[in-house]
Amino acid sequence: MGFVKGLKCRECGREYAIDPIYVCEFCFGPLEVVYDYDGIKKVLTREMILSRPQTLWRYRELLPIDGEPTSGLHSGFTPLVRADKLAQHLGLKKLYIKDDTVTHPTLSFKDRVVAIALSKAREFGFNTVACASTGNLAHSVSAHGAAGGFKRFIFIPASLEHSKIIASLAYGPNLIAVDGNYDEVNRLCSEVANKYNWAFVNINIRPFYAEGSKTQGYEIVEQLGWRTPDAVVVPCASGSLMTKIWKSFKEMKQIGLINDMQTKIFSAQATGCSPIVKAIKEGVDVIKPVRPDTIAKSLAIGNPADGFYATQVIKESGGYGEDASDNEIIEAIKLLAKTEGIFAETAGGVTLASAIKLIEKGYIDKESVIVLCITGNGLKTKEAIVGHTVEPFHINPNLKSFEETLKKIDSV
Repeated sequence: MGFVKGLKCRECGREYAIDPIYVCEFCFGPLEVVYDYDGIKKVLTREMILSRPQTLWRYRELLPIDGEPTSGLHSGFTPLVRADKLAQHLGLKKLYIKDDTVTHPTLSFKDRVVAIALSKAREFGFNTVACASTGNLAHSVSAHGAAGGFKRFIFIPASLEHSKIIASLAYGPNLIAVDGNYDEVNRLCSEVANKYNWAFVNINIRPFYAEGSKTQGYEIVEQLGWRTPDAVVVPCASGSLMTKIWKSFKEMKQIGLINDMQTKIFSAQATGCSPIVKAIKEGVDVIKPVRPDTIAKSLAIGNPADGFYATQVIKESGGYGEDASDNEIIEAIKLLAKTEGIFAETAGGVTLASAIKLIEKGYIDKESVIVLCITGNGLKTKEAIVGHTVEPFHINPNLKSFEETLKKIDSV
């Protein structure tokens, strides 16, 4: 058996049993998983974690399943890359990239949350899984759902990047393209979830699903030698990833896996969809919904479900937030690729571009240990940099043509 005690409303504190529910029936606040940390502290040690396979399930006592995991058995434990060339370019002492562009089966951090959601859906007895997605979640639910033998319904905005649509269709789900933005897709999915007995990973399974994001934080701590960084920059769509990374640090301190926690959390959003950062800059708790207009479609959630809680993490940790324009996003994608050989999707461009601003404005100390969360592979959003790279050199199929071109290259 696991160590989950139940669910608890994040607003009024009312407690609920472990069921596929996500909202408090009294105050309509969101529900969150509650654990028996005293019990976990007695059994989970650094040595036990280190002895296990290098997947996200090495932290299973801190995750909300009761039996053996049934999904995402090869997900997680992505590299924490020491980014010395990028650090030198930015004038930093210690910079790390938490690189979720690789290792995961569908090349994004969504494989973390889907591993938990589908394992829990199996425990609840569901045979159909579904989601509302801006792209990466669609890939992950499609892939892991296929491997698990689930029937799958995937709802996406019809305007999503073509490469992301094709990548989802490859797994053979029922893909529903909706003429509307993500917030409109999500509202429709809430209606569908109320009528059909399906496991909507980011609706009725959301309290469990969201816990998967904690594994990114656990890995950062372990890979840094059982310490938290001084600063973490996190891309925000719903705001959930940032809140769960913060929760993971606090949990590791609570159960004694780390001794101290002096970390500031920073939010990164695209200028064309930055309701969380806007609230942070204005110093308010109220998140004002916006209509997204950005190339960073994976972050294009105008009414973020965890927006308020994200602002509270910023306050509690002493962090801040920044946003990046489309052009800044593109340039950051190229900079990360040229310096560290990491090709990030547009969300990664948002993280780096926003981090550069935070560093330049003095919110992040250049002497501190900094981690940038890069959440998805650039192959998912190639369209974003079309027309923004140099052209290839065209030559005839002979040595003379090559050497003439080589002279031009050497003269630049």
